[in-house]
Amino acid sequence: MIIYVVIFSILAVLLVASALFAIIQKDLLYAVIATGVISLILSVMFFILQAPDVALTEAAIGIALTTIVFVITIRNTTRNEDEKEINSK
Repeated sequence: MIIYVVIFSILAVLLVASALFAIIQKDLLYAVIATGVISLILSVMFFILQAPDVALTEAAIGIALTTIVFVITIRNTTRNEDEKEINSK
């Protein structure tokens, strides 16, 4: 029983660290990857709490679908730095 508390506490610390990393990150791609890690940690936490249906839903939607949509959106947009380089030439 104590092992679950230790694992859950470690996951909670990792969750907060990933959330802070996603907030302060300047690069959008790294921030999206951090939110994917947050969803992965939440999925494991739900599984530890004996909610496998919620864990599977979080894994499917949070990790896979949302991350893919954000990465595709970031890929199809231009960065401010790129526009500055084009305008300066």
